[in-house]
Amino acid sequence: MRTEIATLGEFGLIHRLTKNIELQNNSSIYGVGDDAAVLSYPDKEVLVSTDLLMEGVHFDLTYVPLKHLGYKAAIVNFSDIYAMNGIPKQITVSIALSTRFSIEDLDNFYEGLHLACKNYQVDIVGGDTSSSLTGLAISITCIGEVEKDKVVYRHGARDTDLICVTGDLGAAYMGLQLLEREKTVFQGEKEVHPDFTGKEYLLERQLKPEARKDIILKLGEINILPTSMMDISDGLSSELIHICSRSNTGCRIYEELIPIDYQTAVMAEEFNMNLTTCALSGGEDYELLFTIPIVDHEKISEMEGIKVIGHITKKELGSFLISRDGQEFELKAQGWNPLQAKKD
Repeated sequence: MRTEIATLGEFGLIHRLTKNIELQNNSSIYGVGDDAAVLSYPDKEVLVSTDLLMEGVHFDLTYVPLKHLGYKAAIVNFSDIYAMNGIPKQITVSIALSTRFSIEDLDNFYEGLHLACKNYQVDIVGGDTSSSLTGLAISITCIGEVEKDKVVYRHGARDTDLICVTGDLGAAYMGLQLLEREKTVFQGEKEVHPDFTGKEYLLERQLKPEARKDIILKLGEINILPTSMMDISDGLSSELIHICSRSNTGCRIYEELIPIDYQTAVMAEEFNMNLTTCALSGGEDYELLFTIPIVDHEKISEMEGIKVIGHITKKELGSFLISRDGQEFELKAQGWNPLQAKKD
């Protein structure tokens, strides 16, 4: 069944998409239904982050289900708030779409969005809808909170700090390569049934990532306040260079310490790709990269899901990867660049 969006009109569409919203946070005083939301943060610092996702640039609806897209669109915003050591509380959601989308398509997108908000206790408090001549565009603004003395920036890393990452790296990139390959193989086919057996983890990392709320809560429980932090959206190498640049430092990371999942390694070999390069530059992992004082080494080593991969150095020593055989390779920002023109 397909219902044209025009049958509802803008206000009817907004009502359909937001009618079942129940506010979960005390800081959400008033949400959807007026000219603006009303929020209250009397004793906290307020964090605000915005992401814009464009069809054909950030996602391909050939293989990305709209429900998954809704979930991921929320998660990437939550991740930015966690990367500041905060907790996301509200989002506003604005979408522009062409006439090829139906009301049922929007229902699917919002189903994923609502699921993410339920899982992470975040309120949808507003947004906008508009028409588009170029497909689907999604803009989400996320508001979060953090204790006044607990904000973590990119610029706080210091010489001898330990460099830590959560989870594993490169899996989302390999999931994207797998989906792109199958898209090419089945181009033009009406009935497409690719076999992804044994590769489910890679697909989940690409299509349905999770933000690391668990890590932020654990760090708070054991009284570790990172000196700097970012989420890994554009690749480990790019993000680490950002931290070093903003902190006026250098770094050393060790190839043998970079956490990589077995499925990622198998897929990289199948594609004849360098595994370390995939982990350094793949992006979309939405893991946390952070630095901590060396005195916290014992505490951090006892935490599951965190790996120390190197240390911060003085700026004049540069930023390098130490290979398994002891060679030094300068780190380069080779992650995804949204403003770089595509080559023919």
